[in-house]
Amino acid sequence: MIRFLFSLVTGGAVTFGLFYFMAFLISGGADRAENKKEEIVVEILTNPPESEVQERRRVPPPPPPPPQQPPKPQPPQPDNANPNPGAIGFNMPSIDIGGTAGGLSGPGEFGRDGDATPIVRIEPKYPTQAARDGKEGWVQLSFTINELGGVEDVKVIDAEPKRIFNREAMRALRKWKYRPKIIDGKPQKQPGLTVQLDFKLNQD
Repeated sequence: MIRFLFSLVTGGAVTFGLFYFMAFLISGGADRAENKKEEIVVEILTNPPESEVQERRRVPPPPPPPPQQPPKPQPPQPDNANPNPGAIGFNMPSIDIGGTAGGLSGPGEFGRDGDATPIVRIEPKYPTQAARDGKEGWVQLSFTINELGGVEDVKVIDAEPKRIFNREAMRALRKWKYRPKIIDGKPQKQPGLTVQLDFKLNQD
């Protein structure tokens, strides 16, 4: 019986001690939590921290170069166009403009009295059949230079051989261009001019 009482008293004491210890721990933990909460400091910065900002300056582009002046136009030169290049050659003709020329020694060489001067000369096309047959020849033509420098009134004076080269010679002569004769500031018509176109095959 004594042992039972002793056990009961001892168990009650131990139980009381445990409850007391637990209460102590609980009260101490709450205090520590409150201390920790009190130690939290919240700082609110009204001004942002200063930082180094690199300013990028925009450099204006260089001004464009001044426009180049266009080249000066060259004076027109006589155009000796050959529509049928190859093994066919032509002798550029001398033009007879009558007694006012004072004599001509080559193509486009006029007297000093202001006669017409050539600008464009087109060589005649060699007839295909004549080239195949190996025929050569010439055509003498008369023509007129009008006030605009064009060629008109083209006529065949003589030809050798007959009628083989006439058409191509007349067709080429009508395409020629001249600077017309000027008298007192006015262009003049020049009729009765003559020229000979030679048709020859180049033989190496």
